[in-house]
Amino acid sequence: MAVALSGYQSIALAGLLVAGSAHAQQAEPPLEPTVPPPTQAPAQVTTLGEVRALKPEDDQPLDLYRYKSPVKVESNRFSRSWSEPPSPEQVSMSGGYLMMGINYGLGKAAQGLHKLTGGPDQIQSAVARPPPELSAEQQRRAQEFCAQQEDCVVPAGR
Repeated sequence: MAVALSGYQSIALAGLLVAGSAHAQQAEPPLEPTVPPPTQAPAQVTTLGEVRALKPEDDQPLDLYRYKSPVKVESNRFSRSWSEPPSPEQVSMSGGYLMMGINYGLGKAAQGLHKLTGGPDQIQSAVARPPPELSAEQQRRAQEFCAQQEDCVVPAGR
């Protein structure tokens, strides 16, 4: 009796035959590996000395693949105006090169406008005011109050 099989059925039948033959081969008990008995005493084992881990610097994340240059360059007059170019991560977080260029142009335009108008800076240095002075009447009342207290000390120079 001949049976016509489609392409998928013949592939499935071949897969079953292969799986059946592999299952039949697995029925044999596995061979146990044999280890030859030791003929010599084990060699003397050497151990490492004490190993200490160094704490990384707090301001930078630990990067094991970072190159550390042995040359330390001191800052000079050119280092004030130099800034490192942005990393690809910083560029992508800022919206790409186009957005960075637009923001740079807007910043320079705002600086120029600020210089033209002559307005006050956005960030101004702090100016300390003089300490408050007591009037003569207030000083007299403070001295009278201090005289009534046991642990009051009159500052020298007043």
